[in-house]
Amino acid sequence: MMQTYSTKELSFGNFIRFVFRETQNRLLLLITVVGTIAQFVVFKYFYPFPDFSTDSYSYIHAASQHLTINIWPIGYSRFLALFHQFTHSAFALIAFQYFFLVLSEVYFFFSMHYFYRFKRSIRNILFIFLFFNPLPVYLSNYIGSDTIFLTLSLLWFTELLWIINKPGIVHVFAQAILIFFCFAVRNNAYYYPIIASLAFILTRQKLRFKLAGIVSTVILILPFVIYTRNEAFKLTGTRQFSLFTGWQLANNALYIYEKIDVDSNIFKSEACRELERMNIRFFKHSDSWGRHRNELSANEGNFFIQYINSPLKAFKRVHYPADLSERSHIATWGKASAVFEEYGTTVIKHHPFAFARYYMLLNAKNYFLPPLEKLAIYNRAMDSMEIEAQDWFDYKTPNLEVVSVDLQQKIFFIYPTLFLLINLYFLACLAWFITRKIYREPSLVINSTIILASALLFINFGFSVFATINVFRYQVFPMVICTGYLLLLAERIYAKESSKERTITTKVNPGLMHKPFKFLR
Repeated sequence: MMQTYSTKELSFGNFIRFVFRETQNRLLLLITVVGTIAQFVVFKYFYPFPDFSTDSYSYIHAASQHLTINIWPIGYSRFLALFHQFTHSAFALIAFQYFFLVLSEVYFFFSMHYFYRFKRSIRNILFIFLFFNPLPVYLSNYIGSDTIFLTLSLLWFTELLWIINKPGIVHVFAQAILIFFCFAVRNNAYYYPIIASLAFILTRQKLRFKLAGIVSTVILILPFVIYTRNEAFKLTGTRQFSLFTGWQLANNALYIYEKIDVDSNIFKSEACRELERMNIRFFKHSDSWGRHRNELSANEGNFFIQYINSPLKAFKRVHYPADLSERSHIATWGKASAVFEEYGTTVIKHHPFAFARYYMLLNAKNYFLPPLEKLAIYNRAMDSMEIEAQDWFDYKTPNLEVVSVDLQQKIFFIYPTLFLLINLYFLACLAWFITRKIYREPSLVINSTIILASALLFINFGFSVFATINVFRYQVFPMVICTGYLLLLAERIYAKESSKERTITTKVNPGLMHKPFKFLR
């Protein structure tokens, strides 16, 4: 029989006892350990080598050269460099990424179950989704920041659950450290301080505790932001936190270019006016654009960053040519980014409605049905790795052998649709929860955490649609949170509606009270 703790009895010590002493939970933990090890062993038999993309080599180069700044946030490269001090084994790196992710899922799963006591069926659905899902092991095999960012994000969000339900100083500092690491690994963490602040507002603690939590988050992030901006200044002559932001903003603005009239007088710098002249030549006088116009709707949302003859790439080649060194490439990329940030911001500010209609609407479709992108094919369908990766992992040859380069596409083809259905189901459950006023139940202690999860999902949607491309690997963390909370909402709604039905049945015929609902016990 599973022990139930009152709100006053909630503690991390009781949580540990809940996980390791409750018979059902010990069994679940054992199944997790055995099942995930078995999955990893089988997977590595068929995929003995890591999965690489162009980003992978950028991360590896930054790690090997001990760079302080890169096109992407430097955190993952620092992780690679640190791990390299212990072992050069790619197998060990992939194993660490996978089992670190499993550990974060264990912490999230049992914390949710500890606080909200899922019924067996709901608990089992979440358990299978987290631990018997091919996505984590495929994602972990990729040399990139996705798995580490997902792991840190899950740990961070679980700390927020503890701050709301049973706050303690350890959880305050833990979430601050985790949010710092998230910032260092992926730009998608930009909105995390807002969610963390909301968690402290929702917790039932004194004002000084709330303020201490909010301030501790900022104190850790701010020095990293200042340091990164200073390193960018040394390399590019401009202070930027991300050398990619300007490219993304300009790319987003070019998606609406043919739908608006751009007045070159709105730009303050001559560099932006020069870029505008190049845009005019590309869109109005370039034969190549006519051949590629139809690709916009099918693209992930970064066509003008990827296409080699786009105005952005042409501007960089003309004004910021690079030599063959990676450092020069990063420097020229960052210098161009400063110009592109001004250009993109200016165009978007002057045409907000066109931007919402012709870019954000398209990107919203990609949000709900995110392209598989790199997850669709192994190693870009190539049978070898670059020399720098071969040297980094001490491989004797650059050759790669796997069971299939496109098997993962056949496995994951349904996942974008699944992501859409999970989001729609969550929205339906949330609407039902609110309109039927189930949140008014005096015994319900989940309102604050539902607010927190809903805020994360809505803000992530806004950020993803406005500021970045949408591909499936970017939405795995929101997918996990959405799944956990739609199950929680569905369970509470079902319990409430069943309770009402039992009440009605009892009033009509008291003798029918037990039989129809015996299965709910």
